[in-house]
Amino acid sequence: MIQRINKIRSLGDQSLPALIKHLNLQILPLLMCVGMVGCTDFVEVEPPKDTLVAETVFDEASTVRSAMANLFFGMREQGMVSGSFGLTTALGIYSDELDYYGFEVQNTEFYQHNLLAGNELVRQWWANGYELIYGANDIIRGVEESQFLSEEEKALFIGQALFVRSYIHSLLAQLFGDVPYITTVDYQVNNTVSRTPEAEVFEAIITDLERSVALLEGMENPSSERTIPDQYAAKALLARMYLYVQDWANAEAMASELIGTFDLEGDLDRVFLKDSGETIWQLKPGETPRNTQEANRLIIQAVPGQTYALTESFMDSFEEGDLREASWTESISNADNTLTLFYAYKYKADFSQTESVEYSIVLRLAEQYLIRAEARAQMGNLSGAANDLNTLRNRAGLPDIPIGTQGELLEAVLQERRMELFTERGHRWFDLKRFGEASSVLEGIKPGWQDTDLLLPVPETEIEINPNLLPQNAGY
Repeated sequence: MIQRINKIRSLGDQSLPALIKHLNLQILPLLMCVGMVGCTDFVEVEPPKDTLVAETVFDEASTVRSAMANLFFGMREQGMVSGSFGLTTALGIYSDELDYYGFEVQNTEFYQHNLLAGNELVRQWWANGYELIYGANDIIRGVEESQFLSEEEKALFIGQALFVRSYIHSLLAQLFGDVPYITTVDYQVNNTVSRTPEAEVFEAIITDLERSVALLEGMENPSSERTIPDQYAAKALLARMYLYVQDWANAEAMASELIGTFDLEGDLDRVFLKDSGETIWQLKPGETPRNTQEANRLIIQAVPGQTYALTESFMDSFEEGDLREASWTESISNADNTLTLFYAYKYKADFSQTESVEYSIVLRLAEQYLIRAEARAQMGNLSGAANDLNTLRNRAGLPDIPIGTQGELLEAVLQERRMELFTERGHRWFDLKRFGEASSVLEGIKPGWQDTDLLLPVPETEIEINPNLLPQNAGY
C-alpha cells in the first residue's frame, strides 16, 4: 500500500512491507517522528527512552500521548493536511482561488490541469495519508491490548486515533474517490487490498466518528489551546460527513450542537489567532516561537518573487463592503506600480515573526453555520438557512439576504462558503465537485480541464506495488 516511509533514521528508505517485516508496527507512530527536525518540540511530552522496545510503548499513558503527538506532527509537517505542500495551495491553484507563478513541475501540473499519475505531490499525499492511518490503527490496536492503561485512558486514546483515521480517509476519498479503507496493521492484508467504493468509505468514516464521539463524550480536552482533537472535533467532522452523504437531519443536529457550544469571534482579525474562540481544532507549530505554513506560503513579500496570488475572479466576487476583503486579503505592487497582486491574509504572522501568535486551524465554527444552512435549505427550512448565512454576512458587515427560493438559497450557500472558507484546505474545490459546478466554473479558465479531473490519479508507484488498486481513475 505505502511505498515508503520517509527519513526514518537507521532504517534507510525501505518500502513499507520491508519496514513492517523489520519492525513490529506497535512502534510506527513513534518512529514517524525520528529524524524530523522540531518534532520533540511539538510532542511536549518525554518520548520513550528506546522507541524500539515495542512491548513498553503502551505501558504508560505518557508514551501513548507521545505516539499521538507524532501523528499530529505528521499532519502538520508532511502531506496534505498542512505542511509546505498541503491541500490549501495545491487545490487553490487546481480550482479558481489561486494563480501560480512558480516553476515546480508538480504544482504546474495542478495549475494547468495536466496531472500525470506520476505526480510527486499526489504520491506524497497518498503515502503520507496511509502512514498516518497505519499509525492511528497501531495506536488503536496497542491501546486495546494494553494491560496497563485505565479504561478512561483507553477511551481517550482510541477516540482520538479513530478521529485521525476518519479525517485522513475523508481527505483521501474526496481526492481519489474509491480508496482502501484501512483498519488493520496486518501488512499481508494491506499490501493486497482493493479500493472501497467512495460511498462505503464515507459510511465507514461516519461509523468511526460516531464511535469516537461516544468514547470522547464528557472528557475534558487535555489541551487548553484545542490542539488535541476531542469530542467537539469529532462532532465537527461528523457534521461535515453527514452533509456529504446528504443526511440533512443529522448534519443540522450536529452543527446545531456545536453552534450552541462555541461562539463566533465578533472581530474578523481575531478569527485566526491561536486563542480564537471559534476554533474547534488546530495544529500547533512545532518550533517555538513559530507560526503557520499557510502564512509563510501565501503572503507575498515582493513582486516579482511571488509564488501564489488570489485570482482576479475571486477578488471580484467580494460584495462591496465585505469586511473579509479588508481583514483577510492584502495587496502588494511591484516597484513601478504596474502590477498589483492580492494574497490571502487570514494568517498574518510568517516564520520571520518572533512571537507565536497563530496556529493552523483545521476546524472552526463558521463552517458549522454553513453546514447547517445547507442542510436546512435542503430540508425546506429556508428562513433558518437564510438566518445562518446572515449570521456570517452580518459579521462581515453585509446586509441580510432575502429568503428566496430553495435553489437561490443553495446558490447563496455555495457563494458564502467561497468567501468565508477561501484558502482553507481545499474547501472551494470540494464544494465545486459536490455542487456539480466544477466543469461550468473551470472549463473556461483552465485550458487543460477535462471532466475526469474531478478525481486525482492513483499514484502509479502504488499500483505497481499493489495491482489490486486497479482500475486507475478515468483520464489517467
